[in-house]
Amino acid sequence: MLIPILHFEGNCTDAIALYEKAFNTKAEIYDYGEDNRILHAQMIIHEQLVYLNDAKDFIKNAFGVDFATHLALTFDTADKLLACYELLKREDELSAPFTETSYSKLVGNFIDKFNILWGFMVVD
Repeated sequence: MLIPILHFEGNCTDAIALYEKAFNTKAEIYDYGEDNRILHAQMIIHEQLVYLNDAKDFIKNAFGVDFATHLALTFDTADKLLACYELLKREDELSAPFTETSYSKLVGNFIDKFNILWGFMVVD
């Protein structure tokens, strides 16, 4: 499944409240980080699953780019995720930046050969 991700700078809760009202939907918040920042939330907007978080600063620091959105792709196994990552990753990338979280067995972000920011995750 291909999923857009919206990154905010500490105001994800405000964005969720606005989007819930504007799109007549309800968000599910799965994980909070320090300072009560949202690490992972999701909602359906016009029949499209959308992820939301307060990770814009993380993306900027980790990748040196100021992306407010990127695309997430979900896989049913870690093997499928890693095989796809091997094809898409840039040659200058040293290793897969994936880890286990409370909401995924394997999740990570990377920029491909064409400067597209991807988030890959395994979901059940």
